[in-house]
Amino acid sequence: MKCNTVKAIVQAIVPGGKHGSYAVATSDELGGSVTFSLGKDVWHELADPNPGVQVFLCDLQKKRAGWRAMYGRLLRPSDERQPARSNKQ
Repeated sequence: MKCNTVKAIVQAIVPGGKHGSYAVATSDELGGSVTFSLGKDVWHELADPNPGVQVFLCDLQKKRAGWRAMYGRLLRPSDERQPARSNKQ
């Protein structure tokens, strides 16, 4: 998925909010918190995240109450890999 992305750490899960369950995460890249819905249209994993888990958030929107991500999933090893450099010429 191509969009502006951030890595964040889940701080809390809020069950049954006004618009359904959601998570609150913090991101050093944003210098603050970002929320995301745990509904199927936003959270793309089978199970909800737990506090302390790193997540990959995308399609961020600035709302009156702060940042909201419109796409989220768990952070994977492939998200952190740098392309291997070859010493061959």
